[in-house]
Amino acid sequence: MSTITKKDLIDRISDATQAKRVVVKRIVQQFLDEVVAELAADNRLEFRDFGVFETRTRTARVAQNPKTLERVQVPAKRSVKFKMGRLLKEKLAIIPTAEEPQKTL
Repeated sequence: MSTITKKDLIDRISDATQAKRVVVKRIVQQFLDEVVAELAADNRLEFRDFGVFETRTRTARVAQNPKTLERVQVPAKRSVKFKMGRLLKEKLAIIPTAEEPQKTL
């Protein structure tokens, strides 16, 4: 398994579409900025067949430090939940073998 960076994605999209890298970079960054802004506003993002992003609020609770056994107050916090869509589920159901390389975008 390898790590794909934003730069790698921008390069791939630029090559596939023959669009200038600077334009693709601006579009990808704007897309990510919009996703962050919508999640920060507690909106649900749904991308058909890919998946759904939504925020969840975890309530405040009392936890215990396992080393000192001291009780610690953990504040409420928000997190992002992702639920896979149909196409993503289908692609992940196929487990690539060592002989056959995994296809990329």
